[in-house]
Amino acid sequence: MKTAMIALAALLALGQPVVANSNDERGISTAITAIAAGADRHDWNRVRGAFTETVTTDYTSLWGGDPITQSSDELVAGWSKFLPGFDTTHHMVTNHTITEIGTDTALAEADFTATHRIDEDFWVLGGRYTYQLQKLDGIWKISSLTMLSTWETGDRGLVNKAAARAPND
Repeated sequence: MKTAMIALAALLALGQPVVANSNDERGISTAITAIAAGADRHDWNRVRGAFTETVTTDYTSLWGGDPITQSSDELVAGWSKFLPGFDTTHHMVTNHTITEIGTDTALAEADFTATHRIDEDFWVLGGRYTYQLQKLDGIWKISSLTMLSTWETGDRGLVNKAAARAPND
């Protein structure tokens, strides 16, 4: 009994984690979805609105190298020049799960399948994203995303073809 009371006192002293309410869940899911759906629709304002001013992206599981921290404007500008080089893309991001939440920070993850097509050729990959989010002026925004690529099929060479086909400004 004494051990249980000590444990309860310690828990109360440390405070309990904030539990996500439906507004938090919706806001976090909206930010995650805005990146994928916005990119596929070439709605770059929607994509940009999902990010904090500075964002860290980690695609090292797919490309190697190091995570990159840059302004969200730079990130979205790069995507907006590259992705139109594909005939179509479809980024399906599902199973959104909030793994940790505080008053103004959260961690979430989601599974993904990303399809990229040029003519009849395709490259499809899948895996999981992990997101760090910040709540700014009541809106959840992504400050970091890490992609864990777990499988792929098709022609990864389409990436180079898309880059060559992308419109030049």
